[in-house]
Amino acid sequence: MPRPRPGSRLGRPSSRFGVGLVVAALGAWALSYAAARALVVHDPLEAPDALIVMSGAPVYQERLAHAAAVARRSSARVLLTNDGQRGRWSRALQRNPTSIERAVDTLVAAGVSRSRIEVLPNTVHSTIDEARAVASFAPASGIRSLLVVTSPHHSRRAVWAMRQQLTARGVRVGVDPVPSDVARIGDATWWMSPSGWRTVALEFVKLPFYRWAYSS
Repeated sequence: MPRPRPGSRLGRPSSRFGVGLVVAALGAWALSYAAARALVVHDPLEAPDALIVMSGAPVYQERLAHAAAVARRSSARVLLTNDGQRGRWSRALQRNPTSIERAVDTLVAAGVSRSRIEVLPNTVHSTIDEARAVASFAPASGIRSLLVVTSPHHSRRAVWAMRQQLTARGVRVGVDPVPSDVARIGDATWWMSPSGWRTVALEFVKLPFYRWAYSS
């Protein structure tokens, strides 16, 4: 039986299959990137009265670092919410310090005056809890503009929740997330790790739920 010549029809199906796989992979990657970018909102305010650093996430440290950088460029107060968590054992303190204690230490070490940092009362367990805590505190404290600092893929839900609670109280709300190029969960690579799926994919469940459950 004669061998198929190069370029003959017998050699084409496998090459077409290979091209199809490449196209499908590129399409899936483009879709995952677009999905991640759709969650990111960047809507900063000029000279806000206060910043709120969203808590309760494994990436809390990168949020604090970004909040410190923003705070150093302004005179805004820095608000923290208490998620009730404790960290690792501290030899210096001889106990497990709370996440709030560590957050305050991180901000002060990054150049934010302790007098500008305010810890809100009550313990929070979710984004909507944080929004309600800020809504109870901000208007009576003379805050008329608030900048939300959070992770990029949490920014759309976080600023939506804050605006739901604060706009009717006369507080303008903006958002300045951690830059995507320095965030631990990247737009282009989130699907490569379990934490990326928890961070990005779950937002497409949480965001519509928030709009259904907490719309005013």
